Amino acid sequence: MIPIIAKIEAIVGQDHVTTAAEDVLCYAYDATNRHYHPDAVAFPANTDEVSNILKLANEYRFFVVPRGAGTGMTGGALAVQGGLVMVMTRFSRILTIDSDNLVAEVEPGVVTGHFQEVVEEKGLFYPPDPSSASFSTLGGNVAECAGGPRAVKYGVTRDYVLGLEVVLPTGEIIRTGVRTAKGVVGYDLTRLMVGSEGTLGVITKIVLRLFPLPQAVRTFRAVFSRIEDAARTVCEIIRSGVVPRTIEYMDRAAIRCVVDYLNIDLSLEAGAMLLIEMDGSLSAVEAAIRDLTDLCKNCGAYQVHAASSAQEAKDLWRARRAISPALFRLGPDKINEDIVVPRNRIPDMIEWIDDLRRRTGLTIVTFGHAGDGNIHFNIMLDRRDKEMLEKAESAVEELFRQTIALGGTLSGEHGVGITKTPYIGMEIGSEELALMKRIKAVFDPNGILNPGKIFCDQKCTVP
Repeated sequence: MIPIIAKIEAIVGQDHVTTAAEDVLCYAYDATNRHYHPDAVAFPANTDEVSNILKLANEYRFFVVPRGAGTGMTGGALAVQGGLVMVMTRFSRILTIDSDNLVAEVEPGVVTGHFQEVVEEKGLFYPPDPSSASFSTLGGNVAECAGGPRAVKYGVTRDYVLGLEVVLPTGEIIRTGVRTAKGVVGYDLTRLMVGSEGTLGVITKIVLRLFPLPQAVRTFRAVFSRIEDAARTVCEIIRSGVVPRTIEYMDRAAIRCVVDYLNIDLSLEAGAMLLIEMDGSLSAVEAAIRDLTDLCKNCGAYQVHAASSAQEAKDLWRARRAISPALFRLGPDKINEDIVVPRNRIPDMIEWIDDLRRRTGLTIVTFGHAGDGNIHFNIMLDRRDKEMLEKAESAVEELFRQTIALGGTLSGEHGVGITKTPYIGMEIGSEELALMKRIKAVFDPNGILNPGKIFCDQKCTVP
């Protein structure tokens, strides 16, 4: 690949390409902690450089894997067949913020949390808030269609992407979508690109929709002895007509991990906790908090407490976002799934997971975005224990089958990547999969962009 490296250097500069083992290692893994070593890593700085690299890849038939911050949970940014990892972090500019039309244009390497801070200083609001917002990038959020706690009220990333600039796998540059509130001219290529996991093109610019910043935000927690009561409370909240901007839940194991990990004051006797946040006008928020406090108590909450300060609310969210790292106190390895079921089936799924925990003896922890039915299901284990690993993999397959039986989906925000390819046929029919593969072939006739993601091959089957 040495002659090709020289050509890539001619495109991006010698300082922005590396094949050094210690550098390549940094881009050989993501949040799945699986390792696939690329042959080289490049850091383009503009759309033309991305285009020229992809044209070169088609000429010399090497693979290109686009990558943001590497926070993905399903292996979407891993070089599973080698090749070049194209890191987009030099695309880090917020290009425009249009306060009159509530639109912003950004590059894909902008960190999500930084963008939120900048627009909020202008009295604006960008709702999507994945747990990785403090370090994940907007390009990765778009590629995976990231969600987050606020999705119950505000939706997910695709609901905020108005338009894109994208370099196709063959090197052509296209611009999709609009900068207006409406637009229905032609096929919706923007929606096709959002959530395509870097398999159909490399995003180089993003046009995002914004909201006015809510006047008030209040956070409170409701603690239950039984997780079933917490699950049913979620359904009652939605049925009441009040729409919180978040309804998060933690089971007993998650609560204990967070208390121990952060040394904070949460009830160790709790069977489950809901973290609920309201926003809107000050009067509406205060009224909603009173109504939801009564509702939670009527549904079995033995403790309901509203944060009395911004710092206390921040501490509650710090605890919620600490769950994932805290879980490693229960085991060195984690299998992390993000199933979604209809909200009214959450109690059924929670009861089923409790039964699975008893039947298998596995260390299973659940938490997530209960307001939209998105449950983060975690098995903590040691992968070196082959018997335990086989039992865990069997439990995941059971989980997926139960999810589909309840009318759900196998992923709410993590995508398919490589970890869910064996199971995609559970949810997507053969004709639909064949159509998706034909779309991929139209965009990427030589199969150079992010190979091995989403679709199964002949060896990838589920009994």
